[in-house]
Amino acid sequence: MKSDNPMTESLIPWQARQRIRSVLEYPARRAARKNFALIRRAAHLSVGFGDVLDKGRPVHGGAVKLLPLRKAFGGNEREFSILYAVSSSQPGFAVDLFAHCRRCEIRIVWNQNGVGYPAWAGNESERLNGPMRALRAMADYVVYQSEFCRVSADKYLGPCGLPSEILFNPVDLEKFHPPEIVPPSTPLRLLTLGTHGYAERVFSAIHCLDELRRGGIESSLTIAGRFQWKSAQSQVSGLIRQLGLERHVRVLPPFTQDEAAALYRSHHIVLHPKHMDPCPTVAVEALASGCPVVGSRSGGMPELVGPDCGVLVEAATDWCRLITPSGAELAEAVRTLVPRLESAAKSARERAENLFDSRKWVVRHAEIFSRLLPSR
Repeated sequence: MKSDNPMTESLIPWQARQRIRSVLEYPARRAARKNFALIRRAAHLSVGFGDVLDKGRPVHGGAVKLLPLRKAFGGNEREFSILYAVSSSQPGFAVDLFAHCRRCEIRIVWNQNGVGYPAWAGNESERLNGPMRALRAMADYVVYQSEFCRVSADKYLGPCGLPSEILFNPVDLEKFHPPEIVPPSTPLRLLTLGTHGYAERVFSAIHCLDELRRGGIESSLTIAGRFQWKSAQSQVSGLIRQLGLERHVRVLPPFTQDEAAALYRSHHIVLHPKHMDPCPTVAVEALASGCPVVGSRSGGMPELVGPDCGVLVEAATDWCRLITPSGAELAEAVRTLVPRLESAAKSARERAENLFDSRKWVVRHAEIFSRLLPSR
């Protein structure tokens, strides 16, 4: 099956690439093991993150959720009692780190996001899933980011008998909040953002804008974030020109957390048509910002976006192909949402306060950590 994801296009099987990489990385792995040997178990509650937050570059992706934990529990990365790791932002040489922590009787909490499956990872699914399977098995407790994350992990990593629970991704409600002054109602400002892993999710947003404008709704679209497929920039620009939307579409590069917060506040609706997204932070941040969401009723989205704060287009669960809502389907969902946009924005913020508050997320983790430590 042809894929827009570059990981499925390599001419060298992933097993061979992995063997080559293991040889090339041996000096770095040996140095990492020496550093791991310096790690000791703290006598008090202190959380380590495997230096994921200390690499001298901006924190993004799966590591963002670690920031409130570091603020509440972080300490010396060489002396801690809990190791916290996220599947989508793993420490370097994680298996060696986990093994050392187990020898030191340091408890391990594994935060499980999505897994690899044929629709997007092709025949390289196991390259992604193998390490996650091993690391999850070495943990003492598993936090799944959604029920969909649990289901997909059970399907592709295998059943897991470890203690676990579901905790949605958190959001900083002080950073991500509704605008003090709502943007003018015209034009209708649409936003799609994140790491765009395949073409159709971006193309459908552009076609949505075209459908709306052809139907008489004055509207604009901002596309922000990194494109991950081959020739993406030229393809996106070409489609925008083909549809005559140059003056109505703005394309922005990857953004910081502060820039993301400003983007949400300056738009009316977020489009998130990605198929089977496990627990998209984009949706959580949008709701916290009072920005209703139009997207795909698949993956973890139905758990995050309630009917009072967005519209989700029906999409089947299919592990072998990506089913992205068409531009026409997204446009119809937008039309359905527009008459109740004000109430949806209010409901979005309320839902975020109830389900995604990072302070409540930290409190729940404190309870998990306290349960894990006394038995040692």
